[in-house]
Amino acid sequence: MEGLVYKSTGSWYTVKDVATGQFYECRIKGKFRLKGIKNTNPIAVGDRVLFRLEESNRGVITEIKERDNYIIRKSVNLSKQTHIIASNINLAFLVVTLNNPPTSTTFIDRFLVTAEAYGIKTVLLFNKVDTYTEDELTEVKYLASIYRKAGYECIGVSATTGKNIDKVKATMEGKTCVVSGHSGAGKSTLINAIAPNLHLKTAEISQQHQQGQHTTTFAEMFDLPFGAHIIDTPGIKGFGMVEIEKEELTNYFPEFFALKHQCKFNNCLHTDEPQCAVKAALDRDEIAWSRYKSYLQILKGEESVYREGEGE
Repeated sequence: MEGLVYKSTGSWYTVKDVATGQFYECRIKGKFRLKGIKNTNPIAVGDRVLFRLEESNRGVITEIKERDNYIIRKSVNLSKQTHIIASNINLAFLVVTLNNPPTSTTFIDRFLVTAEAYGIKTVLLFNKVDTYTEDELTEVKYLASIYRKAGYECIGVSATTGKNIDKVKATMEGKTCVVSGHSGAGKSTLINAIAPNLHLKTAEISQQHQQGQHTTTFAEMFDLPFGAHIIDTPGIKGFGMVEIEKEELTNYFPEFFALKHQCKFNNCLHTDEPQCAVKAALDRDEIAWSRYKSYLQILKGEESVYREGEGE
C-alpha cells in the first residue's frame, strides 16, 4: 500500500494510506538502518512510502519513494550525523522573533541557504509584532527590509491578535508547508491561530534564559481544512550546514547569484578576488553586511557559530 508519513517518533511512524485515508502505526524494516545512512532519522515526516499490514493492524514500511526535496541539518550533539527535518515540501515558514527568544541573522541565513539548495521557497514570519516597542518594531522592519531586498517574502504576524494570519493562510493553499524556528518563537501558537481545531500544546518562555520550552518533541504533519498540509517541527537552536560545496554556495544567496555574472572570474568566491561584483555591491551598501558575514562563515566552514550559545 502507498502511504504518507505524518509523524515520526524515532521507532514508530504514523502513516496515512493514500487510498483510504486510514492511519496506521508502522515500523521500518531493519535494512533501512544498515544502508550507511548517517541520518538520525532514516524516514522523515512528508516521506512517501510503501508499506504492508501485519497482525493487529500495524504496518511495516518496505520502501521510501524518492524525495522531491528535504530540509536537513547537522545534529549538534552528533557531529557526524544529520537530521532531516521534513521532506517533499512546497513551502517553508521560518518563524523569527526579535527577542524572547532572539533569532540571529546567522541562524536565518543558514536556514535560507539550506532551503535554497533544495529548491524550497521560504517565507519569513516575523512573529509577536504585537509585543514590540516602537524601537523594536523599527528593528524588525529593518531586518525584514534586508531579506525583502534579497528576494524573500516577509510577513509581520501575531498569533495572539491574529494579525496577517489570513495572509499566511492564503500563501499555504494546496501546499505542504513546514514551520521551523527556535523553541519559544511561537510555532505551535501560530499553527493554532491558522487552524484552531488542532489545539497544539504551547508553553511559556523561560524568563530566566529567554528560551522556549520544547513543546513539540517530534515533527508531525496535519491536514488543514483549506486544502493544505502543515508540518510542526521541534524547536531548533543551532543549524549546522550539510552537503553544500564552496563553489555552489553563492548560488544560494539570491542577491549574490544575481551579480555573479558581473564578477571578473566565473568561479569567484567573493573573498579576495579582484573586480568582484558582490564586494563592489557590498561597498555600495546594496548587499547587507550580515548576509556577507554569514556567507563567509559558511564558506570557511565555521561550524562553531551555529553552536555558540545555541547548544542543542
